[in-house]
Amino acid sequence: MNHRLVILTGASRGLGAALAEQLLQPGTVLLCLSRQRHPTLAQQAAQAQVDLEEWPRDLSDSVAVADEVEHWLRGFDAQRFDQALLINNAGVIPTVGPVTGSSNAELSAALRVGLEATVLLTASFLRSTAAWRADRRVLNISSGLGRHAIAGSALYCGVKAGMDHFSRTVALDEAHRAGSGGPAAARIVSLAPGVVDTDMQQQLRSADPDGFPARDNFERLHANGQLVSAAATAARIVAYLQRADFGAEPLADIRLV
Repeated sequence: MNHRLVILTGASRGLGAALAEQLLQPGTVLLCLSRQRHPTLAQQAAQAQVDLEEWPRDLSDSVAVADEVEHWLRGFDAQRFDQALLINNAGVIPTVGPVTGSSNAELSAALRVGLEATVLLTASFLRSTAAWRADRRVLNISSGLGRHAIAGSALYCGVKAGMDHFSRTVALDEAHRAGSGGPAAARIVSLAPGVVDTDMQQQLRSADPDGFPARDNFERLHANGQLVSAAATAARIVAYLQRADFGAEPLADIRLV
């Protein structure tokens, strides 16, 4: 019998791929949503005897994807799982530099993947699992850039800031509903993962310094060996997801917990 359900977005590479690999634990049903499938996750899941579903989906089509996930969740018995987790990890950085350097289509896609999909998937998850007996937790992968603005990253900073405030407010909504006699509140956290050695960091280091004056800072982080591997960061996040105090504070930084 499966005791835990996990939904993970952006699972095909970088931090998301590392999270997917470390979530392959006995008793887990894992649904991964990415544009492409993880190259080896299916084989790893078979060896770990994990029930894996990989849906190749474009999260910029967020309404359709969220509706599909909600329908899938409603097919489970409300008593089946001890725990249900949603991890909104997917994100897109448009052209690094002022927003005027990106097309409207590029900006819209980044907003839809990074923020709109997070909002809709969270709403679908909470609606469809409201009657479940499971301990429900939502983890939104944010960024320090959502809390400290830097020139040349307005769209990404705005998406992550929106994610942070959305998470804070949903946590309040859940607490209010539970306090009014409803089912137990879901726990919500927007988590900054620190500086992780992923393609995003390479994108920032290769940006035009005229439009991204902070490029030198990211080059120094790399040169000084201050980037943390995706695997090491994922291990800390997976452990944090199981902490008894998860959700006590809706904003967190993995380096401080």
